[in-house]
Amino acid sequence: MVVGVAIISFSAISVRLSEASPVTVGFFRTAYALPVLFIARTLTSRDLTRTSRQRRLAFGAGFALAADFASWHLAIELIGAGLATVVGSVHVVVTMIAGWFLLSQRPTRLALASIPVVLIGVVLISGFGSAGERGEDPVLGVIFGMLTAILYTTFLLLLRQSSMSGGTPIEPLLEATAGATVGALLLAPIDPGFSLVPTWPSHGWLLTLALGAQVAGWLIITYVLPQLEAWETSLLLVLQPAGTILWAYLIFAEVFSASQWLGLVLVVFGVTTVTISRALNPGPGSLESIGPPTRPDSS
Repeated sequence: MVVGVAIISFSAISVRLSEASPVTVGFFRTAYALPVLFIARTLTSRDLTRTSRQRRLAFGAGFALAADFASWHLAIELIGAGLATVVGSVHVVVTMIAGWFLLSQRPTRLALASIPVVLIGVVLISGFGSAGERGEDPVLGVIFGMLTAILYTTFLLLLRQSSMSGGTPIEPLLEATAGATVGALLLAPIDPGFSLVPTWPSHGWLLTLALGAQVAGWLIITYVLPQLEAWETSLLLVLQPAGTILWAYLIFAEVFSASQWLGLVLVVFGVTTVTISRALNPGPGSLESIGPPTRPDSS
């Protein structure tokens, strides 16, 4: 599990090191992953119970994932790898709220009390628009980070509906990855830096991102999930933002203002509280049944 978390914690670092535009990264990270996932699906028993509706839902979930990637990659440019990953982890809270209103999964009082803590942390990370905060544009970076959280929750909801029959997670992941690849092409016109021409070393990092976080990290975590208690899994996965912050400091010397550090601590504390609370009280049909409570790519 620690190996899987370490792999996905390097996602934002690979995005920055590639120096590619947001949609370019989103396209190639899924395009490079597709052949590997197809081979993995071929080597496993195919789920013959999946309906065409479930496949369409998984493919549609990929569209939400493509928009999520573009938003998150842009947030990395605006606010840095570390803070963008922390703000993106707010999807745990957004998913909890969506589960409450759409699936009648009432959260615990402790989880509800964590919502204002997380929101205060997000505001502090944005720096209130004041000068001297970390990032090119902290306010806009936080806005795209929050949009990332909403889009990832949409992806989770659609993927959940496409996976209700159970079976191997590879098939819906393959379908969603294909949808994300097509979705990135549809978003290409709004990205002036989009390019289909591979360059080096940029595409070396994109290949690392695709085969690492997009394939290896997600499959490793999925494989070990049944062998751990839910609260243990949730606690370990929350270490991902901490890992990204460490890599960002060591590689890019990313440093934050005092208010951003306080916001970072509040967001991580709130997200950890919500995640563990949901793991201990998942309820019937919870969103955790479709996979780990974190981004399969970084999410």
